Amino acid sequence: MAYPAEGGRRRRRGETVRAALWTAGAVLLPGIAHLRAGRRVTGAGILGCFLLSAAAAVAAVRTLHDDLAWQAWMVTQPYWVEAASAVAIALTLLWLGVVVRSWQLTRPRPAGRETRVAGTVLLIVLCAAIVLPSVLVVRTAVTARATLSEVFAPAEAAPRDTQEEVDPWQGRTRINVLLLGGDAGHNRYGMRTDTMIAASIEIDSGDTVLIGLPRNLENVPFPEGTELAERYPPPGGFDDLLNQVYQTVAEAPEELAIDPEAADPAADTLKRVIGEAIGLPIDYYALVDLRGFADLIDAIGGVVVPIEDPIRYGRRGEGLLESGERRISGQEALWYGRSRLGSDDYTRMGRQGCLLKYVAEQAEPMTVLRSFEELADAAQRTLDSDVPQSRLPALVDLAEQVSDARMRTLQLSPPQVTTANPDWARIRELVDEAIRDVDDGDTADSDRPEPSPDSPGRQVGEEPVSLDRLCP
Repeated sequence: MAYPAEGGRRRRRGETVRAALWTAGAVLLPGIAHLRAGRRVTGAGILGCFLLSAAAAVAAVRTLHDDLAWQAWMVTQPYWVEAASAVAIALTLLWLGVVVRSWQLTRPRPAGRETRVAGTVLLIVLCAAIVLPSVLVVRTAVTARATLSEVFAPAEAAPRDTQEEVDPWQGRTRINVLLLGGDAGHNRYGMRTDTMIAASIEIDSGDTVLIGLPRNLENVPFPEGTELAERYPPPGGFDDLLNQVYQTVAEAPEELAIDPEAADPAADTLKRVIGEAIGLPIDYYALVDLRGFADLIDAIGGVVVPIEDPIRYGRRGEGLLESGERRISGQEALWYGRSRLGSDDYTRMGRQGCLLKYVAEQAEPMTVLRSFEELADAAQRTLDSDVPQSRLPALVDLAEQVSDARMRTLQLSPPQVTTANPDWARIRELVDEAIRDVDDGDTADSDRPEPSPDSPGRQVGEEPVSLDRLCP
């Protein structure tokens, strides 16, 4: 009597294994277990819907694969984020139901204890594998929305018309963005904006002029009618350096800010002050806390930088960036753009412009996508901007053009500018000429002076110079 019992157990185990395989196969091709169990109409319907959905998903991924502008547009639309999360959850629940039903249809009957235990373990494993992608989709959507809300300004309240949808810049030829690096170290009070670069971007081509402002510019003029202009009237004017304007306003925003209701009144005021000073209306600002700048670089896997001469850094010069073309980490990139040991402020300004060029050239869309969560986390901690969320897709599209376009720099530093007593009228002329040179198609640098051999990256002469010439 023992032999038939053992044979029955073997047959049941074999049936359990086959049921497990059909159920596992239903994870990859939902509906096949239903077909195996004779539920042809239901199985064919489930399998057909799955294949159509998979084909649509593949087509969508291929379409959006390298189109960051479309991705940015979708993320900035709350209903798309909510819809993607809801669809992911609904499809996951349906998928789970199909897998559980697949086991019910194919398992041996009657189901013994071993079969029930095996089925429970199998379903837990398969359901976990199905739930994971849905969790990732929802998490990515939530992270994207949180990053946008934290970093960028809310979308404009006014409805966008058809013309704006076609041309988000409404016929403008240039867009001007102020890039600020805030040096809020643990050993100093407040924040100093030691890095100040106005990027003027030609919309059609992406050609860019970087206007570098030294931190030690004095007697900065303030817009007429503002509290700053009344408190610091000429000829004495502002009794500190340009890099102290932000902190001065931050200490008394209600009294000194041009717009106390702005998300960051100090950054908004500095944007307007610099725009007034150089005669270039600034549309938006982006402020990066340099303490977290390294995290942003690390999130994209570092940046390749050619270094002609060794760069020492640290309080006592204990750190060293050796010469040669090498991929540097975020912390090394931070020192590449900050170190003044053995050089000066203006050489550092040149390296900062070069670093922007290298990052723009190397930040590939797929690199950004692969490091999305790391970038989002770093951005929330270190980046602030008044760019409206609704403008982000257009700016992403413009940034892609900039990465392939010409970049030139105009450093407002000696010898062309005397920082202790700047001629602001002449500075406005230099900026205006630099913009007009690019607009008129004047991109030849053959007759312009070479960078000083003692200060790599530093501009010499009053005309803007191609970063390809200044940067190694």
